[in-house]
Amino acid sequence: MNEQLDLTIGIESERYELFENPGYYFNFDRRDFIKAFGLGIVFIVPAARALAQQRGQGESGRGGSNERLPNDLGAWIHIDEDGGVTVFTGKVEVGQNTRTSLTQAVADELHVPIDSVHLVMGDTDLTPFDMGTFGSRSTPTMAPQLRKAAAAAREMLIAMAAEQLKVAPGDLRIVDARFLNHDKSKTLTLAEVAKGRKLVKVIPDDIAITQPKDWTIAGASARKVEAKNFVTGKHRYTSDIKREGMLYGKVVRPATFNATLVSVDTKAAEAMPGAKVVTDGNFIGVVAADQQTVTKAANAIAVDWKSPGQPSNAELFDLLRKTGTERRGGEGPRPQGSIVDVVNPPIGGGGSRPQGSIADGLAAADKKLEQTYTVQYIAHAPLEPRAAVAEWSGDQLTVWTGSQRPFGVRSELAEAFHISEDKVRVIVPDTGSGYGGKHTGECAVEAARLAKAAGKPVKLVWTREEEFTWAYFRPAGVIDIKSGVKNDGTLTAWEFHNYNSGAAGIQIKYDIPNTDIRVHQSNSPLRQGSYRGLAATANHFARESHIDELAHAVNIDPLEFRLKNIKDERLRDVLQAAAKSFGWGKAKPASGHGFGIACGFEKGGYIATCAEIAVEPPSDKEDKSNKRVRIVRVVEAFECGAVVNPLHLKNQIEGAITMAIGGALFESIQFENGKILNPHFASYRVPRFADSPAIEVVLVDRKDIPSAGAGETPIVGLAPAVANAIFNATGLRLRSLPLIPKGLTTG
Repeated sequence: MNEQLDLTIGIESERYELFENPGYYFNFDRRDFIKAFGLGIVFIVPAARALAQQRGQGESGRGGSNERLPNDLGAWIHIDEDGGVTVFTGKVEVGQNTRTSLTQAVADELHVPIDSVHLVMGDTDLTPFDMGTFGSRSTPTMAPQLRKAAAAAREMLIAMAAEQLKVAPGDLRIVDARFLNHDKSKTLTLAEVAKGRKLVKVIPDDIAITQPKDWTIAGASARKVEAKNFVTGKHRYTSDIKREGMLYGKVVRPATFNATLVSVDTKAAEAMPGAKVVTDGNFIGVVAADQQTVTKAANAIAVDWKSPGQPSNAELFDLLRKTGTERRGGEGPRPQGSIVDVVNPPIGGGGSRPQGSIADGLAAADKKLEQTYTVQYIAHAPLEPRAAVAEWSGDQLTVWTGSQRPFGVRSELAEAFHISEDKVRVIVPDTGSGYGGKHTGECAVEAARLAKAAGKPVKLVWTREEEFTWAYFRPAGVIDIKSGVKNDGTLTAWEFHNYNSGAAGIQIKYDIPNTDIRVHQSNSPLRQGSYRGLAATANHFARESHIDELAHAVNIDPLEFRLKNIKDERLRDVLQAAAKSFGWGKAKPASGHGFGIACGFEKGGYIATCAEIAVEPPSDKEDKSNKRVRIVRVVEAFECGAVVNPLHLKNQIEGAITMAIGGALFESIQFENGKILNPHFASYRVPRFADSPAIEVVLVDRKDIPSAGAGETPIVGLAPAVANAIFNATGLRLRSLPLIPKGLTTG
């Protein structure tokens, strides 16, 4: 029990999907880790230490947290007879370019070219156990681990080469995959050192890794590993995989959320040539030789569902506030359910202990402000919908699927089919985006259930409507803020209540003597869970909008106001860097334009965002009564410690800003009585090329600080900066996300 508690310490409260009950639990009653790599040298981490490292990451959740590591599951690096370097990591590639940055780390420590390093990622039979690819943890936790393994490998290889060359180890170094002595009179290649050997070496604890100031490969822009395969279409996503004798699957979904099955008539579908119907409790599925037949058969099944009355988004915020209860930790019970049971468990809370006295802080204030901010549910809308290919061989199950948590999915499969985890292999091809939305394995379980019944491999690819309806959403939220400020701009009181959206990014870097920051859990009407940045977007939107309101209340420039109340030098640095590049304070915005600024901190990264917007007449296709808001320009300064790959970090930041446009301006899930009303791109608005502003990224490279992750934090600054810019242009203060779902009403 203590091990389980250790593994779940630090879990962020809004990762609800990690604590859900099993989606399926069917009613019928691992392979060994690869022990022979062939000739070469294998470097391993002892199993006990590998488990301890996982605990230290603070990443956990249902599925995978009970991991028991075989003694040889700590393998990290293999040097083959040809001098090739194969590296194993349980992290996965979902578009964030982790494959490249981790390859750079290994190549940097081994002193070998990038193209000689091959990463094996997210294969539960081949890679060391990993909690999952989330929380911006790959760079701060996995990169140092692989560096440590590579550094140990380098020192051991030098010792082995020195023995072959009959020189002292201190007389050798590795340069471009060759061992050289001081005058280059004696050389060996990696291949020559590894040839004919079959060795296993244990990585020591005390190995030192290269510091950022001495990086040669990391710290510089490197081309995306295997980039050509992606742009030419050679890379195979899950939906591209084909197996011999493979069938296609389709699941018949309930009419609404929380529906229960009353009756089902499968006669028409079963009469279709080549179609096989699978029923198991509430699960109804079909397999056939092609996608057209399986879709036709699924549509022919007559199902009667009983659906309870459920709320709509019109009453969402009252519902969240009404059911909110403050929680500061611990997991509450959840009724037994299935994939259609979307009520979330009242798990962990957040916030912090109050400091000072809110009453005293308000009494000391010259001006007081009390406002409410709201955030709607939004969808992940990944380019690649959920997909899985499942294949049984006796009681051994292999599943290819796009997931951020291959070991968690393995646990879900083992649980659903009542088998041990060593009989399940999950392989994750590089995946077409996740954004926090691919932590659960329901599609993999469904494909495996169909394959079990069919006796053949089955491919299941969710439709876009299924992705919009049955995946989980970014939590909606209500945030109440009460604050006080003196006329000279000194903040005196800060009371912050977040209902439902979560605790990520809720803590403040502003110097305020009297604070009370709380998170209240609610009974969400929709299934909700992780999303890029978690609740940090909601909390930054509310906080930075409110800070802007306070600055205007005392007639102080928003940048000056922030700097007056911030002592943290790293946050001050990004604010000043963004403002300088933007030209803040040098000129007033043009007529119909507005400037806005916001800043923040999350997951080890510091961010400041400046935005320019323009208020324009609506287009021919837009509501004529409302004006259009166009984001003209965005300047974002970001500091996440030592920069590993400047080009790809800029790409990541630009992608986060572009993604943030949707949630800031128009993205929201509409629902009523258990149904999603806009489950297609035709009705769910995401950013388009026409919405793209000019983006300037300012990287603040701190080689004196360990690298933090950058996948999430850059998304949090845009919404408040744009909201503040709209106020600057129009005098209208918008306090709900999305800001202008149908355009800007100025009347």
